[in-house]
Amino acid sequence: MDSAARAHYLADSPPTVVRLEIAPHFDALNAQQKRYAHHISRAAFHGTRITLAQVSPESVPIYDLIVAIHTACKGDYKKLAADTGAGDDAVRQWLEYAAQFLGNCGNYKGFGDSKFIPRVEPGDLEKIAKISEEAQLLLKKASSVGGGIYETQEASLMHLGYPDAGHMSTYYPDSQSITKEEIQIVGDVLESKGLPIENTRLRKTKAGDFELLVASSDPSPSKGDRDLGDTDNVELMGSLKGKKLKFVFGDYQKEMAAIEKEIKAAEKEALNDTEAKMMAEYAKSFGTGSIEAYKESQRYWIKDKRPMVETDLGFVETYRDPHGVRGEWEGFVAMVNLERTKAFGKLVDAAGTFIPKLPWSNEYEKDKFLSPDFTSLEVLSFAGSGIPAGINIPNYDDIRQNLGFKNVSLGNVLSAKAPKEPIPFIRDSDDAVYRSCRDPAFEVQVGIHELLGHGTGKLLQETSPGEYNFDPNNPPSSPITKKPITTWYKPGQTWSSVFGSIASSYEECRAECVAMALSCEFEILSLFGFGDGKNADLNSPAGDVLYVGYLQMARAGVAALEYWDPKARKWGQAHMQARYSILRTFMNAGGDFCELVSKKDDLSDLEIHLDRSKILSHGRPAVEDYLQKLHVYKSTADVEAGRKLYEEITSVDEWWAEKVRPVVLSKRQPRKVFVQANTVLDEASGEVRLVEYEASCEGMVRSYVERNV
Repeated sequence: MDSAARAHYLADSPPTVVRLEIAPHFDALNAQQKRYAHHISRAAFHGTRITLAQVSPESVPIYDLIVAIHTACKGDYKKLAADTGAGDDAVRQWLEYAAQFLGNCGNYKGFGDSKFIPRVEPGDLEKIAKISEEAQLLLKKASSVGGGIYETQEASLMHLGYPDAGHMSTYYPDSQSITKEEIQIVGDVLESKGLPIENTRLRKTKAGDFELLVASSDPSPSKGDRDLGDTDNVELMGSLKGKKLKFVFGDYQKEMAAIEKEIKAAEKEALNDTEAKMMAEYAKSFGTGSIEAYKESQRYWIKDKRPMVETDLGFVETYRDPHGVRGEWEGFVAMVNLERTKAFGKLVDAAGTFIPKLPWSNEYEKDKFLSPDFTSLEVLSFAGSGIPAGINIPNYDDIRQNLGFKNVSLGNVLSAKAPKEPIPFIRDSDDAVYRSCRDPAFEVQVGIHELLGHGTGKLLQETSPGEYNFDPNNPPSSPITKKPITTWYKPGQTWSSVFGSIASSYEECRAECVAMALSCEFEILSLFGFGDGKNADLNSPAGDVLYVGYLQMARAGVAALEYWDPKARKWGQAHMQARYSILRTFMNAGGDFCELVSKKDDLSDLEIHLDRSKILSHGRPAVEDYLQKLHVYKSTADVEAGRKLYEEITSVDEWWAEKVRPVVLSKRQPRKVFVQANTVLDEASGEVRLVEYEASCEGMVRSYVERNV
């Protein structure tokens, strides 16, 4: 790898470190609520090593190296620099890498899935590691497993993806020869048996058979606790006919046992019967590996309306599995912000008014909108590879369609601020309004995205053999072809299993398009406190929020090119691929609605020119046309048309790749990493104490060392 290519993978210097402010909200809890929050927070963070192991083989030893160095020098990095002879600059560079590593829970970016490497030279890191024998051994291990702490000559290993394409993935451990086709066949067989596989990994043996590694504290759960009963071996089909799939329980056994223990402690502190039952099902799932028990926990979770302490944890999002079916460990604990929740409550109450404004008929919408909980939360703990601004879960189609879901907006994530810095691609005349309105515009976007984006839509299904949730003798007409639909979901099929690797990004795009379309409704803007909802004036304060919402999306579409890998010709981040496609939609809207303008050949002065006056006449109609296709193809399981549409609009041609992308990389801003508080339980008194840390690289490292996971 040449020096120019290597520079792109260097850790941020400095990373943008911010603190999640939580003290006032945590202090407002009573003693029992604090204990409940404490135990779930501990459970979530006990999964840290699972998330690390899901990223790369070297991530766990790098994590241990960070802890070992801090422990050996007792957090005195000045003394570390002097005692080891490494020097202040080398130690600073190591700390910057450590903070970014911990913020992403691994050495691949949680937002982008590309590897990052230390700026500190290998020889200087060796000097730093001489602080202890343990650190030296860990550095040697971190350099020799997987791709190692430093860059590999195998460029493909710098990105997560399918092993047979040369990319990194530990969802298929010790299985470099496993192919995408084999992963698909195994998945299809398990799907036919009705078994979700979010909490699994898949290993191919030397004999060509397969092992399904199931996360559980019990390495041999009873037959009655297994989702497939007494099935230990499954016959495979197709090109794998004659090969077998064996179930192996006890994956991440130590971590799952620690998680289960804390969940059982949380069950004793539960604030109501629903929460106690939810915790019991979590414990069963994490103990036995049962996804059916996990789904039952989510059913209870939906019923736990407006809790003072909100939480969810498990193998949730499937973004980082190249096949889009296996979940990454994550978990959060948060306190409800009652004041900010009021606006979201108004949006929930008014949802029935706005859903009919979306560009599809009732036949493509749920028979009944299941009014969800929608709260603004202040995060105490969020364990995983990154913290989103909002969440809409659970992801199980049968639960979402029949029981509902929850939406949360993470307030202290949205409001966490870095020092003022330039905002690339925004023209000077837009700078002031952009800075003043970007937070409220993003809050509106997140609210609509989660509630009316992910929360809408019906999957047309044959729910069981011969049973349908629509009339198969008189199927709905497609608004695209004007003919009756010919595709739908078969028994056992799910959205993610049918659309596979594009499912996550495609769904994020659909939700973002809903946000862009419905943010044009001034009645919705008024629910968030902008205008009276009666006057659709694009030059009003409400119009400013709408304009900045569109401008923010366009800017995200440009910045998305950071996450496009020109060598692998693949996207590394689901949301950014989606935003790029929406920028392309804006630019295809006609009427010079959205243009990228530059006066220089190298595009170094590139600016977004978006015509505020044409948002309603050109922007919204273009988005709705795109949204309609995305939605109908999803609803009808038309993966062929959906994949063609999405891959075409997210393709990156020579101009984007060779002209625009270098400018994006040159203006890239470090992504925020969050320093989170810890909680400490006094066993004798039952009191829980909050421990906060400074917003610095040292503060980030110290928080993890004292978390002791």
